[in-house]
Amino acid sequence: MWDRVYIVGVGPEGPESLPPKALRLIEEAEIVFGGERLLEMFPKAEGEKVPLKHNLSDVSERIKANIGRKRMVVLASGDPCFYGIAGYLVGRLGKENIEIIPNVSSVQLAFSRIKESWEEAAFVSVHGRPIETILEKIESPKLAVLADSENNPAAIARFLLEHGLEDFRAFVCEDLGTERERVFETDLKTLSQMEGFSPLSVSILVRKGNFGRRWGIPEEEFSRRKGLITKLEVRAVSLAKLGISEGSIIWDIGAGPGSISIEASFLLRRGKVFAVEKDPEQVKLLEQNIRKFKAWNVKPVLAEAPDGLESLPDPDAVFVGGSGGRLEEILEIVCSRLRLGGRIVLNLATLENLSLALQKLEEKGLETEVTLVNISRGTRVSDLTRLEPLNPVFVLMGRK
Repeated sequence: MWDRVYIVGVGPEGPESLPPKALRLIEEAEIVFGGERLLEMFPKAEGEKVPLKHNLSDVSERIKANIGRKRMVVLASGDPCFYGIAGYLVGRLGKENIEIIPNVSSVQLAFSRIKESWEEAAFVSVHGRPIETILEKIESPKLAVLADSENNPAAIARFLLEHGLEDFRAFVCEDLGTERERVFETDLKTLSQMEGFSPLSVSILVRKGNFGRRWGIPEEEFSRRKGLITKLEVRAVSLAKLGISEGSIIWDIGAGPGSISIEASFLLRRGKVFAVEKDPEQVKLLEQNIRKFKAWNVKPVLAEAPDGLESLPDPDAVFVGGSGGRLEEILEIVCSRLRLGGRIVLNLATLENLSLALQKLEEKGLETEVTLVNISRGTRVSDLTRLEPLNPVFVLMGRK
């Protein structure tokens, strides 16, 4: 009797892809679990065959109850540890009750077919997952995307183009290792208009050149109205005070053309920035900047705060660059919605607003910190250099 369940990865060739040990285990198993396609590959297996559909919870309980009592094998496609069933079963049954015999993954086959190295590659699955998941790893030089019938290669291409991410060569690899195998290279625009994809496909995106996202963007590179933008040096201090992590939800209130939103977004992978701005013309500039700097995880919100905040998810960090005379109302809502451990950062030009904001944050029990940013920039006068001061800015940080 076996003291564990065996998870066996099966390649496209079926039984021919397996080592002798795996074949012997399948033949001797009293129960064989697997997708219907995989079960059909092993007609000689004499054990009970249990199809895996949407019954993983029930199946895992049955396996758990029979460990040490029955010989059991779970069939999986390719490498069971790569977006496969292994992770789920290990979590439910424990590592000590499982042995995994892997096979070649679809991604390995895909990179071999297109003759590209994959040591720099990242991997993501949109198979039954939100297509936005792609954005978490889009900065990688090469990205392999496991698709399905809905999030197919054309849908992936359209999604990238909608977010201004057109600088990729695309390779599509379908039904690898079967008689229906198809592999081709194209550009995203052409791919976005194609139809008739297999639900079993891998899209490999190879980036052309550098991604081009960077910190410390000079003011003149943003689409903006003259003077209405957070200065580079103040921006750097403010972003540092926000304490952003890669999954943060950020509100940028009074976002203007979005300099804070855009540079904050560069620190995120899974997070999102909600850029709240009341002026439609400023929102247009913001949208231009989002596309120019590929800040796909910034979402413009046309509203006069605190209006419009109720529909946003609770934030981990909030930046207030402008309040339109409603600072106290904004702080009331922000302090109640800010997650525990979150931070609010305000840029304030006057002592009166600093005093009001400081008092409000302390009343709400936030730990506060005030920094005066007083910057002078060198400017040329003939063959000499003098310092030209910028307006001083108070950077007020509150931690919940």
